[in-house]
Amino acid sequence: MPERRTVALVTLGCARNEVDSEELAGRLEADGWDLVEDAADADVAVVNTCGFVEAAKKDSVDALLEANDLKGHGRTQAVVAVGCMAERYGKDLAEALPEADGVLGFDDYADISDRLQTILSGGVHAAHTPRDRRKLLPISPAERQDSAASVALPGHGPAAESPEPAPADLPEGLAPASGPRAPLRRRLDGSPVASVKLASGCDRRCSFCAIPSFRGSFISRRPSDVLNETRWLAEQGVKEIMLVSENNTSYGKDLGDIRLLESLLPELAEVAGLERVRVSYLQPAEMRPGLIDVLTSTPKVVPYFDLSFQHSAPGVLRAMRRFGDTDRFLELLDTIRGKAPEAGVRSNFIVGFPGETEADLAELERFLNGARLDAIGVFGYSDEEGTEAATYENKLDEDVVAERLAHVSRLAEELVSQRAEERVGETVHVLVESVDEEGVYGRGAHQAPETDGQVLLTSGEGLSVGRMVEAKVVGTEGVDLVAEPLDGSLACSEEAGR
Repeated sequence: MPERRTVALVTLGCARNEVDSEELAGRLEADGWDLVEDAADADVAVVNTCGFVEAAKKDSVDALLEANDLKGHGRTQAVVAVGCMAERYGKDLAEALPEADGVLGFDDYADISDRLQTILSGGVHAAHTPRDRRKLLPISPAERQDSAASVALPGHGPAAESPEPAPADLPEGLAPASGPRAPLRRRLDGSPVASVKLASGCDRRCSFCAIPSFRGSFISRRPSDVLNETRWLAEQGVKEIMLVSENNTSYGKDLGDIRLLESLLPELAEVAGLERVRVSYLQPAEMRPGLIDVLTSTPKVVPYFDLSFQHSAPGVLRAMRRFGDTDRFLELLDTIRGKAPEAGVRSNFIVGFPGETEADLAELERFLNGARLDAIGVFGYSDEEGTEAATYENKLDEDVVAERLAHVSRLAEELVSQRAEERVGETVHVLVESVDEEGVYGRGAHQAPETDGQVLLTSGEGLSVGRMVEAKVVGTEGVDLVAEPLDGSLACSEEAGR
């Protein structure tokens, strides 16, 4: 019997990429590939790249070069690039990076096994010529669902009008394709948290962002597919799901109901075995009272608001093709905290945008000082090819951008530390994510995975990963919290694990 082919998936970038990697893993395992964690143990190393900003692209190139260094020193025979950077640059990336044995776009995902086998056998699969994926679906959202079957949409299952049924003898732990556009999926780690893709693409035209050009127009997944995938994840031991897309507040607009998220969230919260449902990537300009009500009042749906503010000075926001201002944003936060005082809020901001004045920067600082955000990401502006902002005049000198980035970053670090200190005395429900010699760590409801800090429990005897613990915050370490399990919490958790 021939030795089975092995493949390792190396994932960079956001949670959406992580979901795409697990879909690729599901397809490959269903076709007979063995998945391994270490690229050095794989015949093929597949690097799922990020193409968002320059730093992320550099990390992706570094990962490809690192994997290439394994060739000739062990089992690894080929290195293949997939993901956003591969989709965005296609043949240009292949020419600039000959170390990659293949550059595969989203259209190749349905045939990923054949593509890798061709490359592994010494063949060549020509990299695609990049195209504007916004043009692949109708302009009208209402017409997109009928056209979606012919378009490759990572996370939405096979791009075919009559997809082949999944094999009846799927390996244990592989999600079955339960609908006409439901993907196979294989979890790549044992975390009690998993992301679920709610939609793909984006219809917004922010002047600094290239994502819609290579991720395409916005299209929702059907609620039944989201529910079925969530049920499968819960059966795999997942305790928290995080709904991800480029813009969750637009969910349902192409399905005839812009309020579909409000009805879907309570259904997800009722899935057996789940403890928490979290929603990420919310647009402030699209927030509506009903959605705020559901996010702040539905059991197991955490009051967590990942709001993409980007700035607060009106002039800068208009140049970004965005809406709002400091006072409107603060009013939105007041509304949220009026319904859920403990709500978690995070956001990202760009400083040094073309034309940004000292007064604009001061306005942003006014917002940050009043917003009481739990987590803040700050980025210095840089041109992204193909974006409107790259053509703007009044560009700031790189030294000025760097100075403003350092200044606002220091302010952000101070403010999130202060916000953490405000939580001392609060009771938090901590999902345990790691238990080792360094301690017991988890996250509260106001903390998303990897981005918003964590909670160190002062006692963790008998605890294991995936347990939910009620604890009182007794201290802070920067953005992180230190919490003491409440009487009976450990005993209840231990009993739940029996």
